[in-house]
Amino acid sequence: MPMSPDASNTTETTLKTLGAPSLEELRAAGVVPSREELTAGPCVCVECIEEIPCNPCETSCPHGALTVGQPITNLPVLDRSKCTACGLCIPACPGLAVVIKSLEGDRAKIRFPWEYLPYPAKGDEVEMVDRLGTPVCGGTVISVLNPVRNNRTAVVTVEFPGEYVDDVISMRRP
Repeated sequence: MPMSPDASNTTETTLKTLGAPSLEELRAAGVVPSREELTAGPCVCVECIEEIPCNPCETSCPHGALTVGQPITNLPVLDRSKCTACGLCIPACPGLAVVIKSLEGDRAKIRFPWEYLPYPAKGDEVEMVDRLGTPVCGGTVISVLNPVRNNRTAVVTVEFPGEYVDDVISMRRP
């Protein structure tokens, strides 16, 4: 399978031109966790690099790990020392910009928001995609959670090859 455009070394600013940030833009913003952080445990990744009036991630966090503050157009700041990776911020984000990633050996896991029907099911083999929807690799659905508090935004967990952990952000719609 070809490597996704996100994986290449590009200087293109895709947020303004294509509607999704490139991996380079996210790294420049300091929101991409290191391999060491990803292997230490689940890491919340807030891929919000646009100064817009929004703070549901902050108000959803019971531990105060996410801060927007004043003005409400500040970018969210994550305090990893306070974060328990509970995932309440995932369905709270209206921009679908929050995921949780981890690495264990050569396998990666991602928890991401899913607002499409039909919902995937545990055990489904799915195609993982990058920020622009380009296929990256295959994955296996580990769980699908959709409690009432999520307001119909399911949180899907998928396992996939760890080499693609920086590129993968979601899965292709069936």
